[in-house]
Amino acid sequence: MRWELGRRSSNVEDRRGSGGISAPVVGGGIGTIVLALIVTLLGGDPSVILQQGQVESDRTSQQAPQTRQDGASDRMADFVSVVLADTEDTWTNLFRQTGQNYVEPKLVIFSNAVRSACGSANSAVGPFYCPRDQKVYIDLKFYQDLKYKYNAPGDFAQAYVVAHEVGHHVQNLMGISKKVQTLQRQVSRTEANQLSVRLELQADCFAGVWANHANKARQILETGDVDEALNAASSIGDDRLQSQSTGQIVPDSFTHGSSAQRVRWFKRGIQTGQPAQCNTFAAANP
Repeated sequence: MRWELGRRSSNVEDRRGSGGISAPVVGGGIGTIVLALIVTLLGGDPSVILQQGQVESDRTSQQAPQTRQDGASDRMADFVSVVLADTEDTWTNLFRQTGQNYVEPKLVIFSNAVRSACGSANSAVGPFYCPRDQKVYIDLKFYQDLKYKYNAPGDFAQAYVVAHEVGHHVQNLMGISKKVQTLQRQVSRTEANQLSVRLELQADCFAGVWANHANKARQILETGDVDEALNAASSIGDDRLQSQSTGQIVPDSFTHGSSAQRVRWFKRGIQTGQPAQCNTFAAANP
């Protein structure tokens, strides 16, 4: 991915080294880390999962503040700043075309634990978007998990993560997230999960829309980049995560979509470049 010459965003908050906070450990279900990843990994409003089943993490609160960042971490912070700036340019232009104003989100880089308007979280929950403060949160160590644990290496796979979370911000600005949350309170758990899947798949599609426009405008893509993003989308499908963690696949419990679904909707976004093509809620079989 050609990113080094890109514009840096002014909407990045670097909270690394700010000291530990008394953050909750997300518990219950099929295991703390796996459940948190399945429910909040690359996903919408994490307030429910962040604010329930919480126990105090003494180890987190006792960790020494991180006082310096190594070169690799600084380079990765630089990278996500460029990706964020690129999403700003893309979505500002797309919103302008429909006579709307795009409100840029903030991106918070943290280490170990963070406090957001949606609650406190540690790194185990993965990257998330909080609609209450319109901020994307990411511990850059997640990218090591993406590469080694989920076998999804590559800088464009990493860019996809940021673009997906920004996709949730776009949904928030459009009022889609609020409508889904209202509907989820009126239906069964299974139906609520299905709505969550459609929301996540739309964010995948929006990530593809960004990639389409960014490449047309700035020629960011290199050979293999699209495959990196598709591999990342596939690696974090609910079916694959469940199979790896428990050996069983329970479709009714999906909250983000299967590997095939995530790949399909990202492809639709990058191939069409049209947000209107990302209406997962109108699809009979998303």
